[in-house]
Amino acid sequence: MKERNAGLLLLLTSLIWGMSFVAQSVSSDAVGSFTFNGLRMLLGALVLIPFAIPAIRRHAGDRAYLSKALRSGLLLGFLIAAASVVQQYGVAISGAGKGGFITSVYIIFVPIFSMAFGARVGRRTWLCAAAALIGMYMLCISGGLSISSGDLILIACAVLFAFHIIAIDFTGRHTEGVLLSFLQFLFGGLICSAVMVPLEHPSIDAVAAVWMPIAYAGAFSCGIAYTLQIIGQRYMKPSNAVLILSLESVWAAVGGALILGETMTAREMVGAGLVFASVLVSQLPQKSST
Repeated sequence: MKERNAGLLLLLTSLIWGMSFVAQSVSSDAVGSFTFNGLRMLLGALVLIPFAIPAIRRHAGDRAYLSKALRSGLLLGFLIAAASVVQQYGVAISGAGKGGFITSVYIIFVPIFSMAFGARVGRRTWLCAAAALIGMYMLCISGGLSISSGDLILIACAVLFAFHIIAIDFTGRHTEGVLLSFLQFLFGGLICSAVMVPLEHPSIDAVAAVWMPIAYAGAFSCGIAYTLQIIGQRYMKPSNAVLILSLESVWAAVGGALILGETMTAREMVGAGLVFASVLVSQLPQKSST
């Protein structure tokens, strides 16, 4: 596959992910966060079964490999379940547009948190982090030194997604990507489902009322988009791939405006622009010596 075609796959991935913020926002009034994420992750795992089965068959006789894959899937499942549930609460309060932009800051958090594992962080990353913080201040804080609870929840979500990405960096070295994606959604869906029944008491009527957003978030965002990401990144440098995937935040804002009718003030748009620019610049190639 040519790199240009791989880039188109990743662009489609970012579009699907960005629009999933709209699905989250629409569903938040009908079903709880654990219900939404439990159902969509289990649906995502179902979509990935045709890809996961061949991977399992290739390693059917290697118990050590499968055991490590299960442990890695459980870890990632817990992290993505926690991040997704927190994100759902934040989007319900702050909206799809803000949710997309604030969540995108995880791309800056990742290299910063990686320092705990011995990675070096260049000056550019620190400058991008500072610019992102300024942008987040303009985006989230209005009418004085105050910040909404939804914005704080979304920042926590960005931190959780950063830990999830760092965990993938370690676990993905030893397990096939499709199998790992299937396992994380399977375990993540089971974790959320175990909590949703006693905590949220979901009804069939409530789920039926938002079945389309749940189906989109499950089949497209969890299942198809993650598969497209795995295929596209095989033919593109990681720095270029992440740059395209970071456009998820732009699609989230566009979807919030076009579908949900959300509006942003000039101050919020400038802040969002700073955050997005920081995300892009942080992913540009830089010398390892800095």
